[in-house]
Amino acid sequence: MKFVIAAAAAAAFLIPAAASAQTAPAAPSAPAAQAAPVSAAKFNLDTPIETLVADAKANAVLTANLGGDVSKHEHYEMFKTMSLRQVQPMSGGAITEETLGKIEKELAAIK
Repeated sequence: MKFVIAAAAAAAFLIPAAASAQTAPAAPSAPAAQAAPVSAAKFNLDTPIETLVADAKANAVLTANLGGDVSKHEHYEMFKTMSLRQVQPMSGGAITEETLGKIEKELAAIK
């Protein structure tokens, strides 16, 4: 049985290499100027929390959706450089996916 698993694993590594050896060379990449436009949103769920708190409109979004002034939280100094996406798994369920979705939508509306 171990041989079958080892053989399957070896085949998994060898087949992609063999397949790529037979493909045509990749086309040159497009210049940076033709890359997809970056989102026009000023803030998002990956923005550091301290940056959001520093902006009056973004801070209002946080305050409304998280039930108070985030900068007054006892552990603010520990998480202020993190984003909401990073803090959410450590929130013990206090920051739900639904809450993040609402915050994301409201932050995107800030220009």
